[in-house]
Amino acid sequence: MIKKELLEILACPQCKGPVELNAEGDGIVCRACQLLYEIRESIPIMLIDEAKPLPETKPEEE
Repeated sequence: MIKKELLEILACPQCKGPVELNAEGDGIVCRACQLLYEIRESIPIMLIDEAKPLPETKPEEE
């Protein structure tokens, strides 16, 4: 698990915007760029070339 202090100082390398931990705790998400940066062996891999696109979420039907 990544420390909260580290997460607070990290920024998306692509847009320089804020990032957050994903629900599973195994990646860091940039909502603006819709990218997931994996965390491997407690180290966030903040490389644009290794980022994965977030899966598209379907809007809830009424």
